[in-house]
Amino acid sequence: MKDLRRYLALKYIQYLVLSSCNAVSTILGLLGSAYTMVLLQSAKVSSKSTTVFISSLAQADILVLLSLVSDVALGSFGAGASPAASALARILLTANAHVSCVLLSCVAFEAYLITFLPSQSRPLRTVRNARLVSRVIWALVAAECALFLVDEHLRACGASAPSRRPLGLLLQLSSMAAAQLRSLSYVLGILLRIVNVYIYYKIFFSMSAR
Repeated sequence: MKDLRRYLALKYIQYLVLSSCNAVSTILGLLGSAYTMVLLQSAKVSSKSTTVFISSLAQADILVLLSLVSDVALGSFGAGASPAASALARILLTANAHVSCVLLSCVAFEAYLITFLPSQSRPLRTVRNARLVSRVIWALVAAECALFLVDEHLRACGASAPSRRPLGLLLQLSSMAAAQLRSLSYVLGILLRIVNVYIYYKIFFSMSAR
């Protein structure tokens, strides 16, 4: 459907074209996700693997709402809660961005298979497989965010009790792991952008030649 294609275009611009989030793209993304979640309930939308990815992509924006709520709710309970609220909101936004980028890449890869290997890839392009891939993506990003939350908590504990040696060692290990994961996420984000551009470049020129 045209509306779903427009939604995907909006999300590609928001997560894979813009260098950073801004208020306008965030609001448009939330509105687009809300409309898409309603649209996907319609009987006119067939249940396909691409639909599963788009549905999971729209649901990922719930994390943006949760980040806004946590920032407002926790930040309103005194100055001491503000750092925790800021850290939680930042981690939720990170989870949203990472889930969305990977799901958009899944949609792009599926478009590549449909264009160049339609019959050969049909056994792979099932609703069941799409749901499984979506769950794996969510699980990996949840594990990533759990590590970031642990690192933030240990940093707060280390700042209040810097003399405890076991805590200091644990803080150092968690900081190293979180730093490595952030570096890996950054590199993977760049690679996903390159791969997506290449895929749609191939699809565009393949469709133009027909």
